[in-house]
Amino acid sequence: MATPAAMRMDQATTHQPTLLLAVELGVNTGKLGFTTRAAQRPRERSRPAGASHVLHEEIARAKPRLGLPHDARLLSYDEAGREGFWRHRCLVAAGVENRVVDSASSAVNRRHRRAKTARLDGHKLLTRLRRHGAGERKVWSVGRVPSIADEDRRQRHQERLTTKRDRTRVSNRMKGLLVGCGVRLVLQGDVGAQLDQARQWAGSPLPAALRARLQRAWPQVQWLTAQIVSLEVERRAVLRASEESVVEQVRQLATLRGLGVNRAWLLVMEGFAWRDLRTPKQVGALAGLTPPPDQSGQASREFGITKAGHG
Repeated sequence: MATPAAMRMDQATTHQPTLLLAVELGVNTGKLGFTTRAAQRPRERSRPAGASHVLHEEIARAKPRLGLPHDARLLSYDEAGREGFWRHRCLVAAGVENRVVDSASSAVNRRHRRAKTARLDGHKLLTRLRRHGAGERKVWSVGRVPSIADEDRRQRHQERLTTKRDRTRVSNRMKGLLVGCGVRLVLQGDVGAQLDQARQWAGSPLPAALRARLQRAWPQVQWLTAQIVSLEVERRAVLRASEESVVEQVRQLATLRGLGVNRAWLLVMEGFAWRDLRTPKQVGALAGLTPPPDQSGQASREFGITKAGHG
């Protein structure tokens, strides 16, 4: 007679008192949903957005109301969004096993065009949370939360990318306004004098109000350019002097031909420094985070990096 194979059960599938918590926050207020099992009506509470002390108080009240011991397991769900990871850290500090989930991975009922309220979402979140707590792995995509230090390292390159986009937005608007009058200018040097000398298709000067608008917009481009230069100087100093392991990874990646410091910095700070990359698909997904590669050798010479290491 064949012996049946042993069945392995992890902590999520064994019987253990568990409090499930779904957090759905708006701009000013949010909803908290508590439950322990599928057939139980959720305990719902409202709280102001950002009031972490209220969250701790509601968790303490929910356990006795739902018949759970004080040391019951806490499992919660949190969508990644504008508020970052502070709410995740707040929940973890309260002893909650929180999961930060990609909101795009949550199933949506396409029969309802605008059936999205805090009450409806709270019930759906609790249902999916029960399935996740029971061991189902394809409920949603769980993300990895960076540490406070890793998150802070991302600020420098994110600010640089944002500033470059802002500069492009302002300069493109100026070029569009000029093209609307039949004028094409290279926005370099003394742009103020160029605007005074510019002539429309009929030979007439630019209208006074338009010229004044362009004169006010050009200092914005100059200020944003100065910000970009300042950020690059700061990053250059970090690359030359820092002894952190993540910075050393940037130096090593930057020695690869065709990569450049900008892309190497972004790959390390957004990926290799803190993400748990386990599959080639996850590594390949980082390509979508990087800008076009630098010109060959230019960035390496700028930051004093050679094939042998850093200068």
